[in-house]
Amino acid sequence: MVSTAAHDKHEARGTGFKHLTPTREAIQTLLQKLSVKLESEEVPVDSSLGRVLAEDIISTVDLPPFDKAAMDGFAVKAEDTYSSSTSTPITLQLVSELQIEDIPNRIVEKNQCSSIVTGGQLPRGADAVVMVEYSKQLNETTIEISSEVRPGENVSRLGEDVSKGTVVLKHGTSILPQDIGILSGIGVQRVSVIRKPRVAILSSGNELRDDSNPKGKTADVNRPMLIAACQELGCTTIDLGIVVDHHDAIRDKLLKGIQLADVILVTAGTSVGPADIVPKVIDSLGKPGMLVHGVAMRPSMPTGVAAVEGKPIVSLPGYPVSAYLAFIEIVHPLIGHLLRTRFLPPPTVKAKLNRRIAGILGSRTYIRVKISEERDGLVAEPIRTSGAGILSSLVQSNGFIIVPETVEGYEEGQLVEVQLFRPPGNTT
Repeated sequence: MVSTAAHDKHEARGTGFKHLTPTREAIQTLLQKLSVKLESEEVPVDSSLGRVLAEDIISTVDLPPFDKAAMDGFAVKAEDTYSSSTSTPITLQLVSELQIEDIPNRIVEKNQCSSIVTGGQLPRGADAVVMVEYSKQLNETTIEISSEVRPGENVSRLGEDVSKGTVVLKHGTSILPQDIGILSGIGVQRVSVIRKPRVAILSSGNELRDDSNPKGKTADVNRPMLIAACQELGCTTIDLGIVVDHHDAIRDKLLKGIQLADVILVTAGTSVGPADIVPKVIDSLGKPGMLVHGVAMRPSMPTGVAAVEGKPIVSLPGYPVSAYLAFIEIVHPLIGHLLRTRFLPPPTVKAKLNRRIAGILGSRTYIRVKISEERDGLVAEPIRTSGAGILSSLVQSNGFIIVPETVEGYEEGQLVEVQLFRPPGNTT
């Protein structure tokens, strides 16, 4: 059990939030209390997309593994071509005709050449390729060259792409399609990646229903939304279902989450009403319990963060918009920390506001906006400035304007930055 003093510090039921913690401070406070460390595992390269590397990848080969032609044409000694032009072409003796799979066994001597295709291995003695456009075959053994080349011209050099012994990808890299390409190119078949975080998701509330419950209650939208959001971050999810607003029932579910998962998310029951008992239940689980209850963010103010047995518990608001925005602010960096990586920031655009929006001094404010393309550029139309329970306001939006804690608002016609989660115009 946590101490009475610690309990009173975070007990906001019936009294309101005495202190709102900036979200970055809340995250740092949480991270300092964690002992979760995800181990590594090996996976095939072709199954590694989106996984995070647990170690540096060092190439054991050169890529390409030999000098090769970058163009169709003729492999030559560059110095033999220095006097050639369209008006004064030179002639070279054709000594071999190389296909892409051939390993050359004939050395190109002075005033000699070999025909070669793009990607073909350059024969010994040759140091450049004359493009086929600047050549003419006079007979079976004589080639006319009408352009000079320099050493290395139209040639991909040994190790030009990757040199043996170099770090190709660093640990903490989230693997992209091009990374899989280069791993395959250097012959890597399996990679060590950080295990996917296991996230347990619980919805609380007497009013919630699932498909098996009777009508007359409220559909649980938070749980499926958060499960999808966690999976999008590369997590394995554990569905803890719905729990009624009862201390022991919530406690049992959270204990199960602590046993099974690396991170526990619980929605609703985290505000200041008489039925908002989740923070008190969390404090009953073990030390340190609730670390922050109430963040300087609108919506999402009732969000709380806690740690029990070194595992993080994030208490998200019951309103869907608030829950999702708090997930972005708190859970995104938390998962990135556990994976020892940084997620790519969302794309941003500049857009002109079509009406004034207000901020709240001291709180980071998210404004949902619809972006449209007009003749003079992009225009941002606020969907709603309130209504954290209106999930359709997220569906109908393209992105967010984030008003910092120190700004009172933005004026109509002002150019503002918008974080996009859909392309402009892709809304109902």
